[in-house]
Amino acid sequence: MIDGKKVLFSGMQSTGNLTLGNYLGALKNWVALADEYECFYCVVDEHSITVRQDPAVLRKRARALLILYIAAGIDPDKACLYYQSHVSAHAELAWILNCFTYMGEMNRMTQFKDKSAKHADNINVGLFAYPVLMAADILLYQADLVPVGSDQLQHLEICRDIAQRFNNIYGDVFTIPEAYIGKAGARIMSLQNPEKKMSKSDENPNASIYLMDDRDTIIRKFRRAVTDSEGQIAYRDEQPGIRNLLDIYCACTGKTPDDAVAEFSGRGYGDLKSAVGEIVADTLDPLQKRCAELTKDKGYIDSVIKNNAEKASFYATKTLRKVQHKIGFPDRIR
Repeated sequence: MIDGKKVLFSGMQSTGNLTLGNYLGALKNWVALADEYECFYCVVDEHSITVRQDPAVLRKRARALLILYIAAGIDPDKACLYYQSHVSAHAELAWILNCFTYMGEMNRMTQFKDKSAKHADNINVGLFAYPVLMAADILLYQADLVPVGSDQLQHLEICRDIAQRFNNIYGDVFTIPEAYIGKAGARIMSLQNPEKKMSKSDENPNASIYLMDDRDTIIRKFRRAVTDSEGQIAYRDEQPGIRNLLDIYCACTGKTPDDAVAEFSGRGYGDLKSAVGEIVADTLDPLQKRCAELTKDKGYIDSVIKNNAEKASFYATKTLRKVQHKIGFPDRIR
């Protein structure tokens, strides 16, 4: 805990362009969490290089993501917004934790198998040890809580196992993190395949709404959204395309699915698609304008980067020095 508040850690990778799913499912909820918890929101650029990146593009996207955090409403004076690569303790603790993690545990990680299949020409050690760096990210800040989706639960379990193993040897060094189960963010699915989540890495550009898409593009993508041949607007699993459109509409308006179904009763799919496109464009418009303003304010963003990196380093280094002392590294002379 910090100043009587539980610590919450989360982050997003600085690769690709964030989607409407990232915003409604996670980022939007992060804003309110900063009032209740001591939050560390990381731009996860070290994880990003497990796949080859264009250096200039990676730098640009990392800065754009940090700006997006602020534009979404996260106050950098309340929550710590920082680049993972600016806090060297992440990599230092990851190496130590590698030595307390077993090969068998890593071999069971399903995400490594999935990513290896996608990047067969670059199956590197960093990709294999990805969950250990993620554990270091969390444990450095003695995080009590970590918001995770179902695809990340396995990584959190590994983090907990590593922390408990270390604590069993050296005493209570790490806080054992719990999954944060709060208000569920909207689960936004692909517009072209509503059986799978909307993804920033989808090869079909019409499948995802990107946060910086302009109004015309947003409306056009919704007009092309996959639905079905039933011709009835209902909120049910048998109509995943319609259900997804209603979920998006409800997430943007605050209405319930029942209210939304009643609103569109007797109307066609075209009306629903147009209405969802318009409300999404309206929702993203202030975010996009705020991003444009912040992008021009170089001095302010640079100060956030500097000050928040110092804050993150302060707490991370406290944990790292304790770990280094416990395992027997020589103490530093002050």
